[in-house]
Amino acid sequence: LLDRMEIIEVTSYTANEKFHIAKEHLLPKQLEKNGLDHGELSISDSALKGIILSYTAEAGVRGLERRIGEICRKAARQILEGQEKGRVRSRADRPGKEAKPGREGKRTAAGRTRLRVTAGNLEKYLGKPVNARDKANEKDDIGIVRGLAWTSVGGVTMQVEVNRMPGKGEIRLTGQLGDVMKESAMTGISYVRSVASRYDIAPEAFTENDFHFHIPEGAVPKDGPSAGITMATALLSVLTETPVRADVAMTGEITLRGRVLPIGGLKEKLLAAKMAGIKTVLVPQENEKDVEEISREIRNGLEIILVKTMEDVTAQAFVPRKAENAS
Repeated sequence: LLDRMEIIEVTSYTANEKFHIAKEHLLPKQLEKNGLDHGELSISDSALKGIILSYTAEAGVRGLERRIGEICRKAARQILEGQEKGRVRSRADRPGKEAKPGREGKRTAAGRTRLRVTAGNLEKYLGKPVNARDKANEKDDIGIVRGLAWTSVGGVTMQVEVNRMPGKGEIRLTGQLGDVMKESAMTGISYVRSVASRYDIAPEAFTENDFHFHIPEGAVPKDGPSAGITMATALLSVLTETPVRADVAMTGEITLRGRVLPIGGLKEKLLAAKMAGIKTVLVPQENEKDVEEISREIRNGLEIILVKTMEDVTAQAFVPRKAENAS
């Protein structure tokens, strides 16, 4: 029946879209649900953005609504406890007179406590941030390349590391990689071996050394072909001892001939790159139409470079020799 249906893909919300959804819809809904009004509890814009960036990791807003609801429930309890303490204090100190506001907050016109959640006191309601965002590498390095992936919770950046050790030409892949990603890595390795002479790499480099590929966060399963150019770039970096730019991330499938094939989830991947502080993203040439359809809000601040072959990738990703020598 699938061929009779029209499939509508729903992409991830941007951080700005989540902010407006939270402010205009989720917050009023949770205030009403927990018996509060805008006069009793307010959440600042900076606090809402903090919740989105530091306490949720999702394509939608379901987790965001849960977090806002958690704040509302704790605030409601705090308000009621403050009122009860005020009544007890009033009866003990000045019987028959109305209680004054306690330390918990100011009073509304109706005499109820008013609370305000800001970025400064957000941890009081939600605890320590649980979502540590990936960041761009601090410096240009050899054998370390930043890739982009698309998961069920949106886009993420992933760091590919390669080490070379004396050995017999064995290849080791770790980081809980799926079969498709392993095959993509082997394709990239085969491509590098086929063009070794182009980069002045001695044939013995592949037979007298072992190579270990690793993608950190080993507890998280990873799969898909879009890390192909990332793996190949990391290996070439090690073999040629050329640093890779720290401000560059890339995504694309690789063929045995070094062509870069299109990928999916481009919007989510670009969002992840932007959140990580990446400045330049290498994207397959065949994804040009997808790039044009992405909003300016996402593209602003990113230099998106279209690549057709691995030569294009290395030309952009590798630190130029002159710059390397100067540093």
